Amino acid sequence: MRYGITGNPNKEQIWEPVADLVSWLMRRDLPFCLHQEVAAGLRERDLVGEAVCSENATGDLGAASDVVLSYGGDGTLLRTAHALGNDEEEEGGDTPIAGVNIGRLGFLADLDTGGVEEAVGQFEDGAYHVEERLVLRAETRLHGNAAASGEAPDLAARWALNEFVVDRSGATGLLEIEVRANGSALNTYWADGLIFATPTGSTAYSLSAGGPLLAPGTEAIILTPIAPHTLTVRPIVLPADAHIEVHVRRKGGQPYVFAADGRNNPIDTDGVVFSIERAAHTVNLAKLDGQSYFKTLRSKLMWGA
Repeated sequence: MRYGITGNPNKEQIWEPVADLVSWLMRRDLPFCLHQEVAAGLRERDLVGEAVCSENATGDLGAASDVVLSYGGDGTLLRTAHALGNDEEEEGGDTPIAGVNIGRLGFLADLDTGGVEEAVGQFEDGAYHVEERLVLRAETRLHGNAAASGEAPDLAARWALNEFVVDRSGATGLLEIEVRANGSALNTYWADGLIFATPTGSTAYSLSAGGPLLAPGTEAIILTPIAPHTLTVRPIVLPADAHIEVHVRRKGGQPYVFAADGRNNPIDTDGVVFSIERAAHTVNLAKLDGQSYFKTLRSKLMWGA
C-alpha cells in the first residue's frame, strides 16, 4: 500500500510525529506521499531531507495513495475529505481516510500518534475495513419574486460529511426558517439557526445543540434547532432519502450564514431556497479491525468514568 500523509499545518504538534512516521516508512521501504503543504513544513523545519520531501510531494493525495493518514483533529479530517473530493463534480473521492488525533475529542480522528506504526502494520496485513459514510448535498435556487430578479448564490462547498448549518452569524434577532420535507410543510423555526446533520455529524455541532447520537451506519438525517424560541421544538430524525427544502425569511435585510462542514457562505440575498438531500457519493473512512464506535463513544464522552 502507498500511504498519503497530510495534516493541519497550523498545529505545530503534528510535525515531529509526521517526521517520525516518514522515517519509519522509509526504513521499512514502504511507499508514501506527502501533501505539498506538509512536505514544505517538514523541509522548513529540517525534519526531513529536501530530496525526500521533493520526491514525495503531491497536490493530489487521493490519486497518489491507497489510504490517507490525516494528522490533526476532526476538523482536519473534514478538510482532508473535501480536499480529496471535487466539489464541482459532487464527488468525495474514493480513497479511505484514517484520522490521527492531535486535537481534543477526536470522534473521527480516532488513532493516537503512538499507535500509527501499529495501524500501518494492520493496513499492510489487510486487517482493516472501510466505512462508507453518508454525505449530504445542497443546491440553491431563488423563490418567488427573487427568481425573476437575480441569481441564487454559489456555495463554497455543496456537500457535507458532518452537517449543513443555517446560522444568524452573530446578527441580532432570530431567524425565521421554513422547512419542508418531501413536499410537505414540516415546521417554521424561530431560532438562532438550524443544523442538518448526518450520523457522522451527530457527535459534532448537533450534539452540542441537544441532538441525538446516531451510529454511523444509520440511514438518517438529523434536524437540530439552535436555541429555538419555542420550547416545544425538538430535534427530529428524518429518513436518509428525505428531500428537504429550507427557506430563510430575512427580516430587515438581516444577513445569515449557510455553512458546510464549517465552510461559511454569507447569504445577503432574499428568497434563497436550499435543497438538501442525500448525496450520491460517500466519504470513506479506514477503520482498523477491532476498532469500535461504541468504545470511542465511551472513551470520548467519559461514559462510566
